[in-house]
Amino acid sequence: MMKRTILLSLAALCCALTAAAQDLIVKTDAAKIEAKVIEITPEAVRYKRFSNPDGPTYVLPVAQIHYIQYANGEKEYYTKTIPATPLTPATPTVPATPATPAVPEAPAVQPVSGGRYVLKQYEIGELYDQNGIRGVICQLSDDRQHGLVVSLDEIYLHWSEFRKPDLRLAGADNRTDGVANMEKVAQYIAANNLSWDDFPAFKWCRDKGEGWYLPAIDELLTIGHNYNGGTRVQNNRQARNKFNDALKDAGGKRMDRLVYYFSSTEMDEKNAYTTHMGIEPPYVIEIPKYNKFLVRAVHKF
Repeated sequence: MMKRTILLSLAALCCALTAAAQDLIVKTDAAKIEAKVIEITPEAVRYKRFSNPDGPTYVLPVAQIHYIQYANGEKEYYTKTIPATPLTPATPTVPATPATPAVPEAPAVQPVSGGRYVLKQYEIGELYDQNGIRGVICQLSDDRQHGLVVSLDEIYLHWSEFRKPDLRLAGADNRTDGVANMEKVAQYIAANNLSWDDFPAFKWCRDKGEGWYLPAIDELLTIGHNYNGGTRVQNNRQARNKFNDALKDAGGKRMDRLVYYFSSTEMDEKNAYTTHMGIEPPYVIEIPKYNKFLVRAVHKF
């Protein structure tokens, strides 16, 4: 009997130690995340879910964290909950002279219970129209507060204007980040006394303003998956209609499911990678850069 009691006590102690080994992240909206904190920087906290220690590493902005309670019981506070503030300033008793300049637009917030505000969370296929950036959301971070928007319009253009015997390799070989490819093309233009007119697809995206770029092939593939509801294994007309309706309602053009879109990722001197928005493979093929195919610009937010 005593031996059994000792074994039960040891088991209870092991369970207690296991439970205590986790960190607890408490967000400003009171949500709690059982985690194992890996790294803390002034901007963000990187962690793994306690239930899946071998899984992906998540990144959470420090601004969204109220405090972290570590496995040893110590608490580290980061921010306080944001108090409610009047949405409209009180009317002054004396008119301001001269007129008071307009207050810059604050980041989008949503009211929650308890008189607090939290940053807005977005959805795929939702129109984004803030800070001069206007497009439909096509990719989101885990916290659904940041991501990528795709331009409302599209156009048929050449990737570049070089043909045989003057085919060129610009070095835009990044598969995941179109911004890096835009920078490579800019460097190639400067080094070879060329102009953006020699790269029409890139120029069209660049002319939309600061931050707009031609997406890399993996970014385009993600757009295609999200356009189809997150997977191309099954037909999801509802997800596509939501995406296309957002484009159309904003005065844009629906995505084309039959024509390939140029990515900013080049394969070699002659070809660049392209993809389409349909559900039938192949999803990636290489097409000569001097051919005209569809182009959409993207912008991070």
